[in-house]
Amino acid sequence: MKNFRILNCLILLAGLTGCHRPAAPEQAYDPVVTGEKITFPPDSPQLASLEVAPAELRAPASIELSGRLIWNDDVTVRIFTPFAGRVRKIIADIGDTVEQNGPLAEIESPDFGQAQADARKAEGDLKLAQRSLARLRELYAHGAAAQKDVEAAEDAAVQAEAEHSRAISKLAAYGASADSLDEIFNLRSPLAGTVVDKTVGAGQEIRPDQMLANVPEITAPCYTVSDPAHLWIQIDATEVDLPHLRPGQEFTVTSRAFSGQSFTGRVEKVAESLDPNTRTIKVRGAVDNQQRLLKAEMFVNVSLPGEAAADISAPAPAVFLKGQKHYVFVQDQPGEFTRREVTIGTEQAGRVLILNGLQAGQQVVTDGCVFLQQIME
Repeated sequence: MKNFRILNCLILLAGLTGCHRPAAPEQAYDPVVTGEKITFPPDSPQLASLEVAPAELRAPASIELSGRLIWNDDVTVRIFTPFAGRVRKIIADIGDTVEQNGPLAEIESPDFGQAQADARKAEGDLKLAQRSLARLRELYAHGAAAQKDVEAAEDAAVQAEAEHSRAISKLAAYGASADSLDEIFNLRSPLAGTVVDKTVGAGQEIRPDQMLANVPEITAPCYTVSDPAHLWIQIDATEVDLPHLRPGQEFTVTSRAFSGQSFTGRVEKVAESLDPNTRTIKVRGAVDNQQRLLKAEMFVNVSLPGEAAADISAPAPAVFLKGQKHYVFVQDQPGEFTRREVTIGTEQAGRVLILNGLQAGQQVVTDGCVFLQQIME
């Protein structure tokens, strides 16, 4: 019996010993960071949390912006009255076509009458001075006048001629002459075009200092003459749109008022600074409006031609910002990722234009960029 108990103990001890085999050493899965590269072990479970997608050639796509049509200042003039007075007669109304120096309105102005009187008086003074000079020269030739009297008459004639020229030039600058003293001033258009705005009416009192006032209702010009066939467009663009906006660049204009119809335009000027409040840059373009369908102050859509098909694009989640620079993680081979700095352009349809730093076909990380960046840090 004693031997039987010893045998059972030995069997139980052998069984317990077999259940406690030494554990195998744990396998290391930590990635290795070398400069801008992260390398994971082949069997690392962390690779399952990363997703990649290829960088592709971006198909041409238009850049959509908004704009506002305004008058073309090259063919637009805003006309104020140079003399105070009362509007006696309206000659041109809104929509009328006027020639260069064509009359717009008649203004009954005492100030203009004074200018006419000054010109007429200057003409009389000049004639008197010339006659006096001729008489003294004749007397001097016969020894009946002194040399100093002749010189004084010559000086008076010069002054009278200068005053006469000044008075005539003042009237001529406003398209008038000293032929009459009717006090009627004809407000004229310096440019040929169409009357697109008018703020005066018959019997209204107007004055020249209204252009210096600060009240919009007062500073409005009496007439605005322009050529509606040539409009300007003001485009508010962002910083990322600048590579596509250069003088001479053509674009297409569309309006909700004319569905299915488009108009052509061309970029003329790009501002040198951004608006500090809206962070936009002002771009001015010219629009061909020969049919005169578009109207000033109309809001329109602007379509700029897209980039060439050789441009590279990457999924938007693949690009991340660190400091002032943009980066992507490129998969060199399974388990190896390199961080690369890229220059980006516009974003459209979930893809970002890559201007520099990436080639078509390269695999970029689209899910897990933050995780990889944390490993590098």
